[in-house]
Amino acid sequence: MKPVTRVIVADDHSSVRLGVRHLLEAMPSVSIVGEASDAHALAELVDACACDVVVSDIGMPDIDGLRNATPILRRILRYPPHPRVVVLTMICHPPTLSGLLHLGVSAIVDKRDTVEALADAIDAAVAGRRYLSACVQSAFDEMDSFPPPLAGVLSAREWEVFCLYIQGMTISEIAVRLDRSGKTISTQKRSAMRKLGLDSDTALIKYAQQLGLT
Repeated sequence: MKPVTRVIVADDHSSVRLGVRHLLEAMPSVSIVGEASDAHALAELVDACACDVVVSDIGMPDIDGLRNATPILRRILRYPPHPRVVVLTMICHPPTLSGLLHLGVSAIVDKRDTVEALADAIDAAVAGRRYLSACVQSAFDEMDSFPPPLAGVLSAREWEVFCLYIQGMTISEIAVRLDRSGKTISTQKRSAMRKLGLDSDTALIKYAQQLGLT
């Protein structure tokens, strides 16, 4: 008999959490030990509840209201031993996906893939293997080459500048709000765009729409 895998599920959409729960409860070797609807709740759950795998979206609200769970995943994966992380997402932006792998995420599953993909991802994560669902693999294949390993890994400040900018704030307004110089904010915006593989404001807005930020 396979040992029981303890799983925490995190997604800000209750329908997604319900669907994932329904799928995983059909797996006799999986036990759901917690659910979270935002990044802060996920952090508290991981601290309080022993688990083997975290299944998480990355576009969830954090404590500041920004839709970014990446800092929490980075913290979870920083020091071994730690739970394996399976990202469940709608994002098909290769630099961002590559950045998740660089953080140490074990598996990435596109929400548009078959339900079996999530079960396969959890099995692979527990076994110490990397897993990419079909849609995720296709996104990488379309690039002809694998993205640079550091792509997509934004600092907390870069993400904050990115979010404020796509909300319509100017560089000067962001600088005043964050008490930083305009030059610093401009540099952080350019750095965020470079890491995400975005070469124009049009591409930035399109990416934000994919994340559900606009």
